[in-house]
Amino acid sequence: MVGSSPRLCLVALQTSPDSPVPVRVVSQHIGAWVHRLGAVWVEGQVTQLTRRPGARTAFLVLRDPAASVSLHVTCPMEVLATLPTPLSEGARVVVHAAPRWWYERGSLSLAADDIRPVGIGALLARVEELRRLLAAEGLFDADRKRRLPFVPREVGLVCGRASAAEHDVLTQARHRAPGIAFRVENVPVQGVAAVPAVVEAIQRLDADPDVEVIIVARGGGSVEDLLPFSDELLVRTVAACRTPVVSAIGHETDSPLLDFVADVRASTPTDAAKRVVPDVAEERRRVGEARARVDASVRAALHRERSLLAALRSRPVLLDPAPALVVPRRESVGRDRDAARVALGRRVQTARLQLDHARAQVRALSPAATLARGYAVVQRADATVLRSAADVVVGDPVRVRLAEGELRADVTGTTPDSSHRQGT
Repeated sequence: MVGSSPRLCLVALQTSPDSPVPVRVVSQHIGAWVHRLGAVWVEGQVTQLTRRPGARTAFLVLRDPAASVSLHVTCPMEVLATLPTPLSEGARVVVHAAPRWWYERGSLSLAADDIRPVGIGALLARVEELRRLLAAEGLFDADRKRRLPFVPREVGLVCGRASAAEHDVLTQARHRAPGIAFRVENVPVQGVAAVPAVVEAIQRLDADPDVEVIIVARGGGSVEDLLPFSDELLVRTVAACRTPVVSAIGHETDSPLLDFVADVRASTPTDAAKRVVPDVAEERRRVGEARARVDASVRAALHRERSLLAALRSRPVLLDPAPALVVPRRESVGRDRDAARVALGRRVQTARLQLDHARAQVRALSPAATLARGYAVVQRADATVLRSAADVVVGDPVRVRLAEGELRADVTGTTPDSSHRQGT
């Protein structure tokens, strides 16, 4: 141990690849630093206790319940003999010990000179302090709770091997819904191995995509037996799960910290099965009742509509609609039709008069009207209208257009218009 090594100056070692130090020197320096710590009070859980017959020293392993850290402890047998109750594995204790560094084998241990069991009251006080700490972090908040699936595809169950809790959950579940699958993880549910085993089982089930809900179940027990389910590591593991977790630890009066962080707290393992697995017979009964209510509601609605139709049909206006509906409409349609006929006749008469007037104007201005009064239009052979006798000579063919037909002639002579000549 450190006392067997030379006294060293507690300074940093100056080393390099070309100037390394021997292992013994490093061990001596570590021992010097460990020796400076002095005696301390340490709390932990006894995970291993070794007593050899005739030996004056007992050996035990002290574990931190909230972390995977352990230390070896040596203790005189007379110290254990003074305890009010024999020390056993799984007990929570407070140890006064000095650290020792074993120079030759490079290992650390604690040399205890006093061991005091932690009482139930102290354990419960520490659990309550941990509860307040985790609650302040929000791990127990209601908005973190997730709803359980109505019909889970597969249920994960963490429980003791061949335990009453396993029997209660599986029996109740098979009675309610035989088709739901279970994946059972059998683990220690008390003692020093309980926490790491339960944590690993929960993590395995949470990693399985087929598992849709996890039940952690254990029957009743003493306060010490249920302490693993108030372990900080276990509580934080459940808080980190993506799969809903149901806590079914002990009896209804037991309240480990797992109950606060779980998504659902069941009073017993049987209650957990009832909360997770739907009762097929009960659901069928509820579906039947719902169908009966819907059927009755539909029938009542149809009856109301039939009654309303019968009441409407019995009214006089619907029994004989002609006097109230058809006759007034018929008279109104007749009046409208007569008015439309008169208005249309007036519009037609006015249009006819306008057309006759336009026709008279057109006729008065038409060359045909002039021809009808005895006039004629004389044209040359190329259809040019003759306006003067000077435009033709004797012998030219001409066409004489009358009101009815035309004449073809040759010019035999011309007589100039003397009145026109005198005017010019």
